[in-house]
Amino acid sequence: MADVAIAKASASNASAETSKTAEERPHSESTEAAVETGIEATGQSDVAELTRDMFSKMTDYLRGDLASTAEDYKLLEQMNRLTTDKYGEMKQMGLEIGKSMKDLNDKYRNIQPYLDQIDQVEESVANLEQAALRLEAYSKRLEAKFKQLEKK
Repeated sequence: MADVAIAKASASNASAETSKTAEERPHSESTEAAVETGIEATGQSDVAELTRDMFSKMTDYLRGDLASTAEDYKLLEQMNRLTTDKYGEMKQMGLEIGKSMKDLNDKYRNIQPYLDQIDQVEESVANLEQAALRLEAYSKRLEAKFKQLEKK
């Protein structure tokens, strides 16, 4: 029976302590609860602050990455524009070269008969030169014979 009395006293003590206000409770009990609640509150606010910071930094990173990608596309667009212009110039130059070559071929065809005549004249000159050399050789022999006959 003594055990029942001790259990009842301890139960009434526990119920009396729970019905007391925070000021009436012993100091160690209220401090522990406050520390626990403060840690939870501080931990939650730290997590929220860290989460906000993380999202802010992630947003800055993604904006920077998108800005970099946009700049890359602008650069590619500019390079494509310059390449298109350069190929346009090269095409124009090629067309001009083709036209010039056609003109030169037409001129060559027009002067071809004259070139053929020049070749014939050159051949005739070469033949005349050979004839002149033979004539000179013949005249030297004649002169030599004449001098020989004159001495006799």
